[in-house]
Amino acid sequence: MKRRELITLLGGAAVAWPFAARSQPAAMPVVDFMNLSTVRPFMEAAVRQGLGETGYIEGQNVTTEFHWADGHNDQLPGLAADLVRRRVSVIAATGTPAALAAGSATATIPIVFETAGDPVKLGLVASLNKPGRNITGVTQLSSELVSKRLGLLHDLIPGARIIGFLVNPADPRTETQITEMQEAAHALGLQIHVLNASTDAEIDAAFERLPEPRPGALVVGTGDLFSRLAPRLGALIARQGLPAIYQYREYAAAGGLISYGASLTDSYRLVGVYTGRILKGEKPADLPVTRATKFELVINLKT
Repeated sequence: MKRRELITLLGGAAVAWPFAARSQPAAMPVVDFMNLSTVRPFMEAAVRQGLGETGYIEGQNVTTEFHWADGHNDQLPGLAADLVRRRVSVIAATGTPAALAAGSATATIPIVFETAGDPVKLGLVASLNKPGRNITGVTQLSSELVSKRLGLLHDLIPGARIIGFLVNPADPRTETQITEMQEAAHALGLQIHVLNASTDAEIDAAFERLPEPRPGALVVGTGDLFSRLAPRLGALIARQGLPAIYQYREYAAAGGLISYGASLTDSYRLVGVYTGRILKGEKPADLPVTRATKFELVINLKT
């Protein structure tokens, strides 16, 4: 090739390369959702609904990935570390264990959590109004509703003077729940028997060894373990003939007597909304932790 032709060719390429680079479509942001529970399609749909409300549509301008730990708490730190290595755009860490794992894994990638507990007491944020760091999200403050659930159960079963309270001692919210339950029971003149269970097997054992005198009704405490096992737990309690109140409507739908708490669907929708706002450029530190505003009282009439 002649020298003049080579110079002409290289010059044309130098002009074409920047143009080609500019014409490449920008990579879509990736939102990774992590949760301790088993696959729950309604949660995935709710997150995508919230993203859609902020203009982000799956496959068009955002990619969403969902990771479920299937109850294996020990998998969450490794999962969070993998998301950090991949440098995803936002981590949607729903449920308290996932939120704590994500918060420990990164101080730079934005995190949107969902928790039933108090995120300040859990150490996730500095305050509800000014989260600080790279993390914000949605709280149901479900532990604060423990006394409300006890009151509702007492209204339905006024003859039950001894109330069982099922808790997971490994859950960081349990101590607060027990304190609030004892205070509420004292005000109503009731006795509380705490039933501890931190594994599937321990749940079975707790009901095989019910204390005497036997509780006349049961409050199921806040906990990802209990949420994951809602159908099984509802069936186990029903076999014991115990009227019980739960946190979420999924329990009542599975055969439980009554549930009172924040709408999980709406809470996960809010996670999607906050994730979309962060993708648009807002900083987690500037987004106050939002509280669930939609609550559901569900009674299973058949039960």
